[in-house]
Amino acid sequence: MDTTDQVTREPAKAEAGEKQRFRHELAQQLRVDSVRASDAAGSGHPTSSMSAADLMAVLLDGHLRLDYSRPDDPHRDHLIFSKGHASPLYYSILKAVGAIDDEELLTFRKFGSRLEGHPTPRIPPTDVATGSLGQGLPIGVGLAIAGKRLDRLPYRVWVLCGDSEMAEGSIWEAFQHAGWEGLDNLVAIVDVNRLGQTRETMLGWDLAGYAARAEAFGWHAIEIDGHDLDAIDAAYREAAQATGQPTVVLARTLKGKGVKTVEDKNGYHGKPLPDPEEAIQELGGERNLRVTPASPDDSGSPHRFQTEGGDPPQWELGEEV
Repeated sequence: MDTTDQVTREPAKAEAGEKQRFRHELAQQLRVDSVRASDAAGSGHPTSSMSAADLMAVLLDGHLRLDYSRPDDPHRDHLIFSKGHASPLYYSILKAVGAIDDEELLTFRKFGSRLEGHPTPRIPPTDVATGSLGQGLPIGVGLAIAGKRLDRLPYRVWVLCGDSEMAEGSIWEAFQHAGWEGLDNLVAIVDVNRLGQTRETMLGWDLAGYAARAEAFGWHAIEIDGHDLDAIDAAYREAAQATGQPTVVLARTLKGKGVKTVEDKNGYHGKPLPDPEEAIQELGGERNLRVTPASPDDSGSPHRFQTEGGDPPQWELGEEV
């Protein structure tokens, strides 16, 4: 594959081997662009982004139903980065789908840029600002409830969580409520890369420990190798078939995946890579691949509840009431 040329590929139109090669190259592009953006900013979280690149590449290519040119479409899926510090990965996704260009990608964390240190609704289709750990999944639960009870539309809510935030009480409150509500339109993807800000997380790579807790709250838990593209694909397909309960995909990953000097090593959290050019070459160089996510299921319209009492009151700006 000539990675210097732009490649556009519609999902589900290639043989299995080609699909896997494309997804691998896309994941590597997401890693490279995360490294580049963080290097340009002089700050950021590239290693936290690199661990989840395979998870996001497969999600984009065949599972996420979102037309990035129509961010206000009420039928679209929702993707929330609860681990908002992995914003280099999030913005690399926006580049891969054509929502931003490479020039804007490299304005990451610059004064006045839309690409802030953590994603915000300033750049569509970002639903919510994240960064304070433990907030994204509770918001995802709310969106999933809205899909079920209010909009009554078949969109799915995908939430990328970090394993460090699995120590937050708000995460487990969200697990409890989502299980009680039976939100089968909600999928939590936990990037279990083992390393927190300064040391190993409480459970490390104990996927079974996480699974037991999630299942106790009524979730369907799937344990996978987070760098096995086929396993990721199968997990997302299984999640889409779930009925009556939310799904958590527990993915064992390596922080800094793909660059041996930082891979699964402590001390590289929240900082650019020490030798970005060497890292980019180790990852196969820069690419300019383009992916087109699946189209939303636009059957039906958002539910409208009957109201009484006429039109809402109108006031002029500055009027005292």
